[in-house]
Amino acid sequence: MGIVQSQSIKNTIITFLGFGIGAVNALFLYTNFLGKLHYGIVATVLSGANIMMPLMAFGAQNTLIRFFSSYKNQKERDEFLTFMLFLPLALIIPLGLGFGFFYDGISHSWIEENPTLKPFFWLIPVIGLLMAYFEVFYAWAKVHMQSVIGNFISEVLVRLIVMILLIGVHFNWLDKDTFVYCLALAYFAQLIGMKLYAISVKMPIFRLVIPKNIKEIVQYSSFIIVSGGVAVMLVDFDKVMIPQYKDIGQNALYAVAIFISTVIAVPSRAMTQIIAPITAKLMTENKHDELNDLYKKSAINLQVIGGFIMILIFVNIKEMYHLIPKDYSGEILVVFLIGLSKFYDVLLGNNNSIIVNTKHYRTVLLFGVFTVVLMIVLNMIFIPLYGIEGSAFATLITVMIYNTIKLLFVVKKMDLYPFSNKTLESLGILAVCFLLFYFWDFSFHAIINIGLKSVLVGALYVYLNYKLKISEEVNNVIENVIEKVKLF
Repeated sequence: MGIVQSQSIKNTIITFLGFGIGAVNALFLYTNFLGKLHYGIVATVLSGANIMMPLMAFGAQNTLIRFFSSYKNQKERDEFLTFMLFLPLALIIPLGLGFGFFYDGISHSWIEENPTLKPFFWLIPVIGLLMAYFEVFYAWAKVHMQSVIGNFISEVLVRLIVMILLIGVHFNWLDKDTFVYCLALAYFAQLIGMKLYAISVKMPIFRLVIPKNIKEIVQYSSFIIVSGGVAVMLVDFDKVMIPQYKDIGQNALYAVAIFISTVIAVPSRAMTQIIAPITAKLMTENKHDELNDLYKKSAINLQVIGGFIMILIFVNIKEMYHLIPKDYSGEILVVFLIGLSKFYDVLLGNNNSIIVNTKHYRTVLLFGVFTVVLMIVLNMIFIPLYGIEGSAFATLITVMIYNTIKLLFVVKKMDLYPFSNKTLESLGILAVCFLLFYFWDFSFHAIINIGLKSVLVGALYVYLNYKLKISEEVNNVIENVIEKVKLF
């Protein structure tokens, strides 16, 4: 796993840097400078844009990765790239026209409950479009095994721009409404940066030729629209539904809890950037044993790393909420529910990459549609009853059902299995660490408490994982660190 390990480590560092900047934004700058109303508007707009992104991309980002390896000469690859750059327009144009003509009807249910959202609702498709073409150019870099710079642009650049904009609000250089509009500029900068880098990796030669396997490409892209839409909806649709039933300020509370929980998935996001094209290549070459080995390694490595992050969050969550304004605190249950759903995602390793590259991918489409319907129904039931905690509960149930279906699908259809005895041992370590430290509170300042608990939990967690040899790759990293420390 040389290239996987190398770029995954770099991507993990970059992604954590991005999340560090994002943490400052989400937990401190948004909460102190923007206020619950505009923070809720931002959460709603960005969630809506994320949901529209798979539609506007027409699945091109995954289709590029899926079919790129199947073209054997550069001429065919250039023609394929050109076609994929224009393919999203097949949906962007009608969607844009439809959104414009039916704007009032589309926005009615949200604006009726929260009229303050009305001036900003049009930003949803605009930012969705910018996100879509960013993903297309990012995929072009990925198929050339270059994911690090794109990850930096995605995770760090946008958050830095948002941070500067928030500081501008604090110093009255921008008013709060203008800040929301400027979010589109941040995502435009992300798109331009990614486009320039993709061109530097491999300058495209434009040959607008319809590929011979156009039917297969369109069918696969259509599947990606639905499957990608399902994946995004599981993450963002709850934040779009909350304003239909509750004050949009509740989305600010929910966004804080979601951000804390999402850190658990950082290693998975980082590894996926490089592991996706490798998975596609192994499947194209029918290397089943190597694919199964990659599946198992990705699952246990992500479980160990993601589990460590989860346990640090869970045992420190009470102290974390002491560090942000009281208006945003108290949603510990949301953090636990969403955190568990993120951890289940992590447990499955590169499961999604396998599914989107298999010939049986259409079957999962039916499961995805069922999952979306289930999620909408559960949110409609639980949000009016329990507010944002009900939405988090609905998300956990939906993710558990959907991920279990995907896991069984890969096991039965592909004869690939991600778990082993080490999976159970790792879960046992997590349970021990949680029971030992969650109820153990110190009487110091919250920051000292977090630091002290993290050191104690970290030492025990690393020791147990190392001694039980849960992950060969993680043990190698630990041994390399020990060797380097000895040199000093």
